[in-house]
Amino acid sequence: MPKGNGKPIAKVKFDSELTEKEAKILLNTLQTRFYDNMNRHKDVNWTKVLQKLKDDGQKLESLYAMEQTGGEPDVVGYDAETDEYHFVDCSEQSPNRRNICYDREGEKQREKKGVFPAGNALDIAKSMKIEILNEKQYRNLQRTGEFDTKTSSWIRTPKAIRGLGGALFSDRRYNSIFVYHNSAKSFYSDRGFRGLLKV
Repeated sequence: MPKGNGKPIAKVKFDSELTEKEAKILLNTLQTRFYDNMNRHKDVNWTKVLQKLKDDGQKLESLYAMEQTGGEPDVVGYDAETDEYHFVDCSEQSPNRRNICYDREGEKQREKKGVFPAGNALDIAKSMKIEILNEKQYRNLQRTGEFDTKTSSWIRTPKAIRGLGGALFSDRRYNSIFVYHNSAKSFYSDRGFRGLLKV
């Protein structure tokens, strides 16, 4: 864990506003990634996904933020009941939103001791207008590939656990998916979080 010396770690930054040119580049990137990884969405039609993105510019801004922070978002499923496609951070290792506590309360506990994390997972996700994966969603992602083999990712923590000061994170080791606990104020250079965007 990074040691506090009164100097803040650089905060996680991203730009949610994108130009027309940047939007075009992002859509091309998403399309290429979509077709390169059909195992993640065998029965999904890109044309329908694209139309949804064009109909909602805010969703595209969230994907832009995910892309900027190394998330490599891709479609991992479709909910027929809500008619929503699920984009998830599919980078091999946890996205570059690291050195972060689980939530603001945990972050404030660190700051009181002169330790300054790069932010916290819940607030960063909120600012990107995405959700943090829960355990079920994280395990579903792992069925499409091998993720977090050298890193770990915070996952949404039940209120009962968080109320006692804890928070959950997960990773992949020994070809198995593990869920662990830490204090919510913990932060590490190899732990970020994976986000979900419903389109």
